[in-house]
Amino acid sequence: MEPKPLTIRSWPQAILHLDADAFFASCEQAIHPGLRRKPVITGKERGIVAALSYEAKARGVRRGMRLFEVRKVCPDAVIVPSDYETYSLFSVRMFDILRRFSPDVEEYSIDEAFADVTGLRRSLHGSYGMIAQKIQKTVETELGITVSVGVSLSKVLAKIGSKLRKPHGLTMIPGGDIHIYLERLPVEKVWGIGPNTSAYLGKLGIRTALQFARKDEAFIKRYFSKPYLEIWHELNGRSVYPVVRESKSSYQSISKTRTFTPPSDDKDFVFAQLSKNLENACIKLRRHKLAATRLIVFLRRQDFREAGLEMKLNRPTAYPSELFGLLREGFDFLFRPQGLYRLTGVVLGGLVPEDRVQYTLFDDVTMIEKMSRIYSGVDRLSARYGKHTVQHGTSLPAKVQVRHEGERGDVAKRKTSLFSGESKRRRLGLPMWHMKV
Repeated sequence: MEPKPLTIRSWPQAILHLDADAFFASCEQAIHPGLRRKPVITGKERGIVAALSYEAKARGVRRGMRLFEVRKVCPDAVIVPSDYETYSLFSVRMFDILRRFSPDVEEYSIDEAFADVTGLRRSLHGSYGMIAQKIQKTVETELGITVSVGVSLSKVLAKIGSKLRKPHGLTMIPGGDIHIYLERLPVEKVWGIGPNTSAYLGKLGIRTALQFARKDEAFIKRYFSKPYLEIWHELNGRSVYPVVRESKSSYQSISKTRTFTPPSDDKDFVFAQLSKNLENACIKLRRHKLAATRLIVFLRRQDFREAGLEMKLNRPTAYPSELFGLLREGFDFLFRPQGLYRLTGVVLGGLVPEDRVQYTLFDDVTMIEKMSRIYSGVDRLSARYGKHTVQHGTSLPAKVQVRHEGERGDVAKRKTSLFSGESKRRRLGLPMWHMKV
């Protein structure tokens, strides 16, 4: 007797999940045709593997490996600095291609997106599987990279599908076949279920996604909170998570980090890197018209040990000059002169809309309004001439001394090769193709 399906409805809804294959490394191979079919690794500037091609993965390279370890397992690895500008351009074009097939596209990350293709079979002249194949072919033809696609009744199921046959895989999971795909899938592989929850599920005798999906609703409500009830519905083919078309504009926190090499014990230089973090985080705050109520500072040493500190602000703000005093206090508390540091980080939390900030009787409202006008001017100059056209003096050592020296100081060619009319800060938004002729 065959197992009973979780639902008998094949396609009441069709959600597609697109996941680019080894995205950063694939972008490098696309703009450098000579790197195709070679073990490519990005992250030279960080000293660790940030991303890698499938050829490198097949040789035993893993994300997070230090580069000297990479050279032992894969001596012929091609190690390049990360070119995030180019990766972002590929991402924009990939999502634009997806929007040709459906207006309902949610950009989940730089290399992942969801699309609702429900009801589009007639207008696109094909089945949902054919639509997915057309998307894959278009991306490969126009961008020179491959993507894996999963199509099913919900976001969670579609994401399961896109992971099954990478690279360049396509997995269709209609309602009647959901139980087949979940039967041997470890529950920790389900999107939204982490190691702690999977350990808890194991104590309840639940080890596969199908075992979780087959539990009744009363059991789920008894032992789990709302997010896991939603995942349970999604695994049963009932779409709970909508495809959100709007770009992300609401945040619970904003974080910025900076890695630099070689590791440094220069207090002014390390603080300058931290100051640059704060400036970047505040720029993003103002862009989204938010203000922070908490400041978290952390430092990472050469041995990868971290120390951090959280501080509460007197009132919400998005202006670095109001935060530098606290930043310096936190830094002085954490910094140890005898240590070498390789990374600094800032997190701005407790975010509130800037138009809801209320001042107290003790706030200098006139000074706050002047600060607002100053930073509005700074932001206008940055929009016209490029980011950090105007910056704080505390960040200058980070500008005078490069973040990465020696071999790791190599930068992506797109940073140094300019098209006509470009400057270091003003770019055309075009990737550069490198080919010998």
